[in-house]
Parts: sequence; C-alpha cells; structure tokens
Amino acid sequence: MRREASIMHLDLDAAFASIEQRDKPSLRGRPVVVGGIAGRGVVATASYEARTYGVRSAMPMAEARRRLPAGAAYLVPRFEAYKRTSHVVMDLLREVSPLVEPVSIDEAFVDLAAGGHDCAVPAVTELARGIKARIAAATGGVTGSVGIGSSKLVAKIASDLDKPDGLTVVGPGRELDTLHPLPVTKLWGVGPATAERLRQAGIRTIGDLAARELVDLLAWFGQAHGTGLHRLARADDDRPVVPERDTKSVSAEETFSTDVADRAVLGRELDQLADRVATRLRAAGLSGRTVTVKARYFDFTTITRSATREQPTDEPRTITEAARRLLADIDVTNGLRLLGVGVSALSEFAQDGLFPVIGTAEPDPPPPSRPAPEQAPPPPPGTDWRTGQDIRHDDHGPGWVWGAGLGRVTVRFEGPLTPPGPVRTFKADDPALHRADPPNWI
Repeated sequence: MRREASIMHLDLDAAFASIEQRDKPSLRGRPVVVGGIAGRGVVATASYEARTYGVRSAMPMAEARRRLPAGAAYLVPRFEAYKRTSHVVMDLLREVSPLVEPVSIDEAFVDLAAGGHDCAVPAVTELARGIKARIAAATGGVTGSVGIGSSKLVAKIASDLDKPDGLTVVGPGRELDTLHPLPVTKLWGVGPATAERLRQAGIRTIGDLAARELVDLLAWFGQAHGTGLHRLARADDDRPVVPERDTKSVSAEETFSTDVADRAVLGRELDQLADRVATRLRAAGLSGRTVTVKARYFDFTTITRSATREQPTDEPRTITEAARRLLADIDVTNGLRLLGVGVSALSEFAQDGLFPVIGTAEPDPPPPSRPAPEQAPPPPPGTDWRTGQDIRHDDHGPGWVWGAGLGRVTVRFEGPLTPPGPVRTFKADDPALHRADPPNWI
C-alpha cells in the first residue's frame, strides 16, 4: 500500500450495453441485454435500465427474458465495436501515464505517480474529472466510473461505490474506514462458496473478516487463500501496475452450493461456462487451441482434462462440444462442488473447421446416455442475420438487424449521430442487404 492515492481504476459503465445504446438511438433509456440470445445463452452485459429488474452478467438469457418487460432489447455482441471503443479509451489513459494495465476490454489500472502527477487528493480528483470528461467526449458518450486509492484493491473497490459515472477517491489513512463496512463479497477471492463459509462463521463485512485471526482463515481456506484474505481485509496490497500482461488462458468456473452428480445438470452448466469463455475470448480478440475442463470434488480434490485442436477457436459451440467430451471422462458419481472450462494456447486469430484433437485418432464419442448432437446445415449465404448486427442497404443506407426469422429480416435504419430511425422488413436473401462495419460515432 502506497503513502498516496496514486493508483486509479477505470471501469466503463455496462460497456457492451452502453455502446449498443450509443450506436442505436432507439434503445436509449430502454432495457438492453447483450449476450447469447438463443438456446442456453447467458447475459454478457445488461444496461442499467435492465439491472433494475435484477438482470445481471452470467445470468441465463432465459431468466433475463422472464424478468424484463416487453420492449426490452436482446442483442448479440458486436466485438469489433467494443474493441474500437476500448482502443480509444486505453490510448487516452496512456496519455495520462506510461503505466496502464488493461484488466479487460472495459477496465484498467493507471499508475498516476508514474505520469508525474500531483497525487494529493484534490489534485487527483480534478485529474480524474478531466479524464472522465475526455473519455465521454471521445467515445460518443460512453461513461466510466473511477476509483483512486493507495493500492489496486482500494482503487478497484472505490470504482464500484458510485456507479454509474461515479468518482471516488480514498485518501491515505482512510482505507480501512472505507473497506470495513462493505460486504465481504467486495473482496477479490470471495466467491459464493467462500462467502457462504464466512457467513456460517458470522462474517458478513470486510471489517468482520479483518477481526478474525489468521489461524482461523488458514484452517478454513488453506495457506494461500487464507493468507490472501487476511491481507486484503487489512488493505494490505502492494501489487504494482503492470502495463503489459500476456494472457495465458481464459476461463470461467462455478462453485455449487451443494455437490452435483446429475450429468444433465452438469452438462447445462458446462454449456453456460463455455459460452462465457467464448464471449471473453471474442471481447479480447483471442482464440485458443486447448480446451480444459476442471472438476473439484467435495474433499477439494481437483482434476483436469484437456484436449488440443490443430486450429484455434473462439466458437461457443466448438468449445462446448470439446468440453462435453472431456466431462464424459470424469467420474461424477459422488458429485462435484466446482466445474470450470478454460481455453489456452491463445492466439489473435481463429480458423474453425472440423479438426481432430491432437494426440487422438478421432474425437471421443459422446456418453451413451446422450445422443450425438446433430449438425444443422449452414444457412444460405446472406440469410443468417442476428439481432443487433450492423447492416447496410443499397438504397436505405446503414442500420442494424431489429429481428429475423421465417425468411425475413427487419432492419432499423439509424446510427449514433441520427435520431431514432424507421423500421423496414425485407426478404432475408435480399441482394441489396449487406453486412457492415460498426458505425462511426464521431
């Protein structure tokens, strides 16, 4: 922990949904959900209008649809649009300091001291206001919440205290006063299982956790996790801002409240985890060759199974099928307390196809209890329109897919610099319709 509030954390507010509302003026002020909109898709981001109904990231899309009223919009992600906005934001941050550590496509840490700035509380407060204004102007109105503190932990938590479009500066000496009243779930490393164990011990706030002896945490969580929680509850965090980080893998996992032995339930959970991993891969512009499934039993014994493809992928369906084959090789008779999916051997391109995994003569068959998935024929060229996709008509100009099905596609013709536009319906294979790049917001 530093002696001055010199670490800033910026988190764009509901980034994917905010960018969609910027580019689609008819959706401004309405609930917007971005993610896998078909089948067992999950929510990647929900606008703040949707969050008032309890919709959140990683929620099954079917549940989001049940919660939201008529008129809500459900859109597929447009990663090119998100990456373009992210590049603008990260470039602006690098003008502030040479030490910028992107955490994801929509958040980053910034070392303000490395930029030669006065790090007194009034000075960094004014600096942050200017940064927020510049980001909103450069991105067409996308806002970000900022936290500034003496450590990454404090800055990260502070950025979440006044969302959206918030600014919280935690001055030196105020770290514990700020952290201790907060729910213990605000700390890194406190997921559902850890939170439940702490709740059983009467620990609900970060202050409650800080009051417990290290020996208790070691007994409950082991050396690494227990020591980490003990330090963080005391705001003991000296990690530097690291400007370049090579992503080794992208993963998602879920800890169950009770052990799960039902393969059907585990299969559905696996599908959602694979979809989350694919979303994160595409957001980062990455793909990977190795799919790994992690399983943990009631006694914390953990096993993994991996398969490596000849070509990298970021396709949810491909990741899901590989993960299901791997899960079929894992004994779940006594139940699992945790299930995870990861993709590694990353690269910045994807080239999908029907490739066998390396080291096997042919892919493993699915378990006998589950029939092999049928491969649907690909849709005719020009008819696989997806809701939210950018589109251009030879006569009407740019717009986006409002809806599609039954051989037709409905398009709303508008953009970030226009008022809400008209809606027209065409045959799905209309030769005047073309895919388009994301619109310019400048």
